[in-house]
Amino acid sequence: MSATVHSVTPPRFEAVALVASLGGLQAVTAILKTLPENFPVPVVVIQHGRLEAGGLRLSRLLARFSLLPVRSAATGAPLGTSGVVVVPTGHSAVLEPDRTFTLSEQEPLRSGNRFLTSLGPVVGEGAVGVVLTGMLDDGADGVRVVKRHGGRVLVQDPATARAGGMPASAMATGCVDFVLPLERISAALIALTMAPGGADVLRVPIAPWARLHA
Repeated sequence: MSATVHSVTPPRFEAVALVASLGGLQAVTAILKTLPENFPVPVVVIQHGRLEAGGLRLSRLLARFSLLPVRSAATGAPLGTSGVVVVPTGHSAVLEPDRTFTLSEQEPLRSGNRFLTSLGPVVGEGAVGVVLTGMLDDGADGVRVVKRHGGRVLVQDPATARAGGMPASAMATGCVDFVLPLERISAALIALTMAPGGADVLRVPIAPWARLHA
């Protein structure tokens, strides 16, 4: 008598977005350097900063710490299926329905909201938004949209952030699945996207008091 073993295939996640501001370089670096080279989901980095000529400095810096290939986002460039895509500082980006980027210099200090708000409708349940250290509230409106479309939201514990405003504002929406210290975020992303059944285990019901609309 033999038993039939059914494999469990986790849902396919299609994009992880890391949103950060003050203290973000350290936080993003800590996450990227611990993601494995076979991490199967593209990681988009949105870091507030000054407008730069060429806009390649941040991507070149992060490439020194990442096992994944790193490239800069550009208008018309595709999201792709893996690797790290860095939105040049001083810019904001949106993900178009055909999964290409459109960059602009519009509202660079709201670049987290702009990208997450576009990501949710395009990727739906395949989206993972991560709000890291930063002042003020960028990302809070974006996580509402990600959650409204079935995606997941992780937030850095404000106690481990150089600036707790952005994580705390995201938490206040009620649309956050997990609040984690910085050193555990990459492990959570790996478990969520790579471990069989991880996506089901790491599923949290939406809080009854959550504000899915601004």
